[in-house]
Amino acid sequence: MQMIYSPEPIKIGENEKTIFLAGSIENGIAEDWQAALAEKLQNTNFVLLNPRRKEWDASWVQSIDNLPFVAQVNWELEALERANLVVMNFIPKTISSISLLEFGLYARTSKLIVCCPEGYWKKGNVDVVCQRYGVKQVGNLDELAHHVLLYFQPVA
Repeated sequence: MQMIYSPEPIKIGENEKTIFLAGSIENGIAEDWQAALAEKLQNTNFVLLNPRRKEWDASWVQSIDNLPFVAQVNWELEALERANLVVMNFIPKTISSISLLEFGLYARTSKLIVCCPEGYWKKGNVDVVCQRYGVKQVGNLDELAHHVLLYFQPVA
């Protein structure tokens, strides 16, 4: 398993199995679920694309005129587009507005698995969208890891 963090260049081979780790990041609120999922997938050959920067500057103005901010957003968009699979984890007690935006972008694709446990403030909305568009939904990280493995199994 390999982890590529933002803003590292996304250097992946054509046949590599890539997974974008979308979902709650809100520092100080959301646990580092990306690291926990990576541990569960450590004995795989997956490439994980992780938007959670090792060093984040919370003072960045979220403006198209702020080049570091724009670079972060573009890194995430490129990683989403290049990934074979997008896993999304909504952590209770977070808002995760960007994750909801990304959820909307990818809900109609066949490359999304969502973890949305009880307690997430917009769980009802997430449930309805998943049901309507046939998005696989799970309730915890163990189930998420299991379904990631299933996603990459050859179809018999």
